[in-house]
Amino acid sequence: MGKPTGFLEYERKDGAVVPESERIKNFNEFHARLSTDEQRKQAARCMDCGVPFCQAGVKISGMISGCPLNNLVPEINDLVYRGNFAEAYRRLSITHCFPEFTSRVCPALCEHACTCGLHQAPVSTKENEKAVIEYAFENNLVDEPEPKVRTGKKVAVIGSGPSGLAAALMLNRRGHLVTVYERSDRVGGLLRYGIPNMKLDKTVIDRRVSLMEKAGIEFKVNSDIGKDIPAEEIIKEYDAVVLACGASHPRDINVTGRDSEGIYFAVDFLKTVTKKLLDSDFKQYPYGLAEGKDVIVIGGGDTGNDCVGTCIRLKAKSVTQLEMMPEPPKERLESNPWPEWPKVLKVDYGQEEAIEKFGSDPRIYKTTVKEFKKDKNGKLKSVVLVSLESKKDEKTGRMSMVPVEGSEKEVPAQLVLIAAGFLGSESYVTDSFKVEVDGRTNVKTDLEKHMAIDQRDGSAKNKSKIFTAGDMHIGQSLVVRAIAEGKAAAKEVDEYLMGYTNL
Repeated sequence: MGKPTGFLEYERKDGAVVPESERIKNFNEFHARLSTDEQRKQAARCMDCGVPFCQAGVKISGMISGCPLNNLVPEINDLVYRGNFAEAYRRLSITHCFPEFTSRVCPALCEHACTCGLHQAPVSTKENEKAVIEYAFENNLVDEPEPKVRTGKKVAVIGSGPSGLAAALMLNRRGHLVTVYERSDRVGGLLRYGIPNMKLDKTVIDRRVSLMEKAGIEFKVNSDIGKDIPAEEIIKEYDAVVLACGASHPRDINVTGRDSEGIYFAVDFLKTVTKKLLDSDFKQYPYGLAEGKDVIVIGGGDTGNDCVGTCIRLKAKSVTQLEMMPEPPKERLESNPWPEWPKVLKVDYGQEEAIEKFGSDPRIYKTTVKEFKKDKNGKLKSVVLVSLESKKDEKTGRMSMVPVEGSEKEVPAQLVLIAAGFLGSESYVTDSFKVEVDGRTNVKTDLEKHMAIDQRDGSAKNKSKIFTAGDMHIGQSLVVRAIAEGKAAAKEVDEYLMGYTNL
């Protein structure tokens, strides 16, 4: 696809990025787009590779390789190369509900499985996707008309994150009456409050939600099902229910001093920051949350990185990011061949900004917190760090990270953000809907299905009207997988309601 010799003629070129010293002064998106001509050249690099792993979305060695949505990547790249952005959008919209989200926040599984990337830089599929969807919005190609025929069936979607929005969109297109319930004050779930504005501008969410409302989808915010509204009311009122509440139960660090003032879960902190910014229309930055403080971020993943970038913007005195595992290699190991997801060192925007601001990478590997220390007023003043090493458990034979005796080190800290991942769904939701959960507290379903298993008889064969999607079903994962989950759940709900589906 694309120009047959394009990958030989053109080197990869990404859009300009605002320098770290400038972008940390605000919460604006900082990735610029290429010109149309330059974007076409980048699309021309897509090879006629024969087996496009980029669009496979399959598990290899337990990791997803290629796009979980099965976007028709070579075809879209070919259309971009030919300058036919309108047709590229139509082709992209066959598989993708929300390209404007993934083209900003997805780690680009498609690019890491790109055949061109085996020996040189992969095709810039993510930026090509962004160019297509933004062209479509700019030229009024993105529309979401209200269905001409309604089925009379009512569906409640609990949660307005990426999986909930995807399920709602598809079910509404089918003609069902869809109501989305969100416990926060604004629609978007993880997209709204779990991802900082500089990574995903919130007007991008508002733009899409406005289209969905125009199409007849009803959104009810400040509605915490299982607390504000009993689950029984929802089950009684609707013909089907989709639970898409996310894996919102954060993993804690239970060590001495955990009750110190100044320790927060990362997502709660990020939500507070974004809410204050939105409430003031970005006229007031909540500097008081981090200004002048020594910050410790526990967790080396995307959320931890978002905390690093956020605290730098809030004028933190220092930022240190702890990672329990060893530092990844800079290049693929032989045990991690293409097209597997590459387990290599990544320097994300937050780390780049920390290097610019403080002169070094904020990450410390094979390290965790042993103790939190507080002052006489109960406020956090320091943390005791301890180094870790890999050792085999004599009973199980498994390798695990254990503390190194005598390696303790006390460092100042007035703010700690716990970004250690999530354990699964929250019990008050699953208990109120009386659905089974697995060992990780994800909603239990039959294999590769989305109908929830009922607590009362341990079976989904009774045609339970409750379904699940996204992180609440598969555990903490990516936005692109959540969207794929929402689409798959919608198809199953439609078949349950109508006896067949054309989704």
